[in-house]
Amino acid sequence: MERPTEPAPKGSAAIPRPPLVREVLLVAGLFLVYKLGRQLATGHTAEAFGNAHRVWDLERFLHLPGEGSVQSVTLHGDTLVHVVNTYYATVHFPATAAFLIWLYLRRPGHYVWARRVLAAVTAAALVVHLTFPLAPPRMLAATGLVDTGQVYGPTVYGASPKTDSLSNQFAAMPSLHFGWALMVAIGLIVATRSRWRLLWLLHPLLTLLVIVGTANHYWLDSIVAAAVLGVVLAVVRPPHLPAATGGSGQEREDVGGSVPATPGGRAAPDVPEAPDLVGAPRLVGARR
Repeated sequence: MERPTEPAPKGSAAIPRPPLVREVLLVAGLFLVYKLGRQLATGHTAEAFGNAHRVWDLERFLHLPGEGSVQSVTLHGDTLVHVVNTYYATVHFPATAAFLIWLYLRRPGHYVWARRVLAAVTAAALVVHLTFPLAPPRMLAATGLVDTGQVYGPTVYGASPKTDSLSNQFAAMPSLHFGWALMVAIGLIVATRSRWRLLWLLHPLLTLLVIVGTANHYWLDSIVAAAVLGVVLAVVRPPHLPAATGGSGQEREDVGGSVPATPGGRAAPDVPEAPDLVGAPRLVGARR
């Protein structure tokens, strides 16, 4: 009697977790390189404001909605604008870190894929930040927008880009706030099977409204971020997951043992094996 075969692990769960210490050092190292790289773009004030005027004029040429329409809703009340500023200041990194930690613990294969995608997107963004310094709309007088972080708080930026030693305020395009949030949503949609998983897209949508409403980014910053992410996703593919079948012979073999199938794909009925008749005595009347 043939012993039923045990179902093989499928998808991300079949991939072993990378060593934890190595991953922590790798992610920390990538973050440090990015922070140091951003500092190389500081000091290009004239170029950053010149690019800001070009981006603003291009948005008007493309008839994109004005960022002020979103900010006017944000400024509807002091409590709302404070919540929006807090979201901008506190959600970006923790949400991405939580996403990676969950994938590492529950979906190791997806974790490796997501980490590679985020690293590639961040590296591409750093190149753009260095070659195309851009002042955010909160600094551009032509926009008529308010720096909500400085006026209402909290803010993660210094009052002046020249004195801000912790961040590069001329790194508006592409928006990593939006790019990372979009990747978090896509990663969770790909890695989970809940019927509600598309609701994760609310995270990048809310992030988009926050970064525009606080005047930290132009619409084009998010469009470019989405384009960069799209290119990276086309190159760095998610782990292969076997497609669910509708009851084929192969699936039945994985689940319940080896079951023969007919040429048409249907399982053949169980037929007892014929005994070996070699050397057996001829039975009288067996021929009919």
